[in-house]
Amino acid sequence: MSQEVWKQRQIITWSQILLDSFSNLFGSELISRKGSVNEQAKSLFFAPFVVVSHGTETDPILNYGNQRALKLWEMSWSDFTQTPSRLTAEPINRLERQKMLQQAATKGYIDNYSGVRISSTGQRFVINRGTIWNLIDRQKNYCGQAATFSQWKIIVDKSNCS
Repeated sequence: MSQEVWKQRQIITWSQILLDSFSNLFGSELISRKGSVNEQAKSLFFAPFVVVSHGTETDPILNYGNQRALKLWEMSWSDFTQTPSRLTAEPINRLERQKMLQQAATKGYIDNYSGVRISSTGQRFVINRGTIWNLIDRQKNYCGQAATFSQWKIIVDKSNCS
């Protein structure tokens, strides 16, 4: 199912919001915008870097994760898109994460961020050189935030080694 999610009309529309918002803020494209909106949604979903987003709920829920993100967080599309985004970080790292999201909300984006995140199985990893940006729809309404990164490192828990 996760492999085909990019074909859904609402995901194609959301992919355009992700891509348009990025382009409007940075003056460059997140991916090559060749082809139809369907082809762009597919390219974004199968991109060789992570792309995630959440909505505007009081406790924002993840509403998009491309294939690379689903693999990194070790979740199915269904599980991922029901997860509060704060749960992508361990409790000790959530205040730092929230401050970063607030900065992005105020400025419109943050680039070159780093932080520790955790997968659904407890695997910790460090994100490096990430970008967070605000999502604005075609009616100029704020509709969430997205993040992308292509550099991360798995944290090996040496306390379990003998």
